[in-house]
Amino acid sequence: MAIFLAAVTETAAADYSPEQIQAWARPEARELSTWHAAMHGRNSYVATVDGEPAGFSDIDPQGYIDMMFVAPRYLRLGVARQLLGHVESKARADHLTALTADVSITARPFFERHGFVVEAKQHPVMVGVQLTYYAMKKNLLGN
Repeated sequence: MAIFLAAVTETAAADYSPEQIQAWARPEARELSTWHAAMHGRNSYVATVDGEPAGFSDIDPQGYIDMMFVAPRYLRLGVARQLLGHVESKARADHLTALTADVSITARPFFERHGFVVEAKQHPVMVGVQLTYYAMKKNLLGN
């Protein structure tokens, strides 16, 4: 949960307003045991650097990536690339035809560099605050 909160409040702060960051992060509304159970339920993977948690991602049985976050101190070290590679390998092993994700403004360039395309711009509302995400997809057939 600390990685998620740091990624949202620090890394994404360049692309979202303080009100949007607060609505997205909502640290006061998160409980560690609930977070832990949800991570297990989403088939999450944790990347480490020198034994320290550096990032995490997940994939559901349909190929949807719900979360991919890297701790700010480990940005630009290949952590997200390794996580995405692991998730994609899992999807291919499960014979899935595509990966999908709802991606932040901040993460969009990373996903585009790794073969995802924008299918729709979305404006979900969290606790009364409108955000901007992108529904993205990567076709795994023929690749």
